[in-house]
Amino acid sequence: MKCDVCESEATVFLTQIINGQMTTVNLCDACSKAKGVTDEAGFGLAEAFLNPSLAPTPHDVTCPACGFTNAQLKKIGRMGCPECYSAFRDGLDGLLKAMHKGTRHVGKKPEQIVTLSHMRGNLGQLREELAHAVLEERYEDAARLKLEIDIMQQKLESVA
Repeated sequence: MKCDVCESEATVFLTQIINGQMTTVNLCDACSKAKGVTDEAGFGLAEAFLNPSLAPTPHDVTCPACGFTNAQLKKIGRMGCPECYSAFRDGLDGLLKAMHKGTRHVGKKPEQIVTLSHMRGNLGQLREELAHAVLEERYEDAARLKLEIDIMQQKLESVA
């Protein structure tokens, strides 16, 4: 097999799966050393090789708060403390954008919470209608509303 960089005989083979897509990089001994593949903390090297804009920060970066180094970050895959996010920011922004389609979490509400909130709002409205029906002596409407309220309360209790 040939090296993807210089067409020499490949001796190092990197395979990475990102979002269900397998990416393979074949390198010769010289190109693998030039790309830092022999580094024991070399996690994510295929990613850095394939997209240089996502390359991690230089090896000499150290977190001023905890002393965590870039090599430790690559090896463990986690930060040492909250200040690490600032210390390693330059290398992380591009990587996070590629992994998560952005760097700002927008989230969404679970459907069950939205449903419960809607049901509670309807329950309050039904209680008001019941009070008006009783005041106006519309007892048939009041009985129907009371039944609806009871059913809705049972649903809320079973969900919550």
